Amino acid sequence: MAKLRVHSDRVEVQLTPTEKSLALRGDDIVVQQGDIRSAIITDDPWIWIRGIRRRGTEVPLVVAVGVWKYHGGSDFVIVKGKRQAVVLELSGGEFARLIVSTNHAAQLIESLRLTAAASDEAEPAAPGE
Repeated sequence: MAKLRVHSDRVEVQLTPTEKSLALRGDDIVVQQGDIRSAIITDDPWIWIRGIRRRGTEVPLVVAVGVWKYHGGSDFVIVKGKRQAVVLELSGGEFARLIVSTNHAAQLIESLRLTAAASDEAEPAAPGE
């Protein structure tokens, strides 16, 4: 299962060798913290997959790994079975959305909150605030 690592400036999705092979992708995914518009936990990640598979592997309701193309861009999907997943809506970069099955969805969301709060505290207040 892919490892999600939250840093102060970015989120890394470290794919296993099997996931890289299934996704037909050679490298991991890095998303800048500032590009994350929202993060949602879902118990049914299959309803979040949109468009058609452009590159990767899909066995419906079993596994989906790779890039899905839709009319507005591309999403990267790592969905396994009926596991809980995190959906990250993005404003820039290679993908518009990441959908990643994880056993640690709540901890991931909390880590994103903590790093966002820490960066807000580190920024100086604008004049007049």
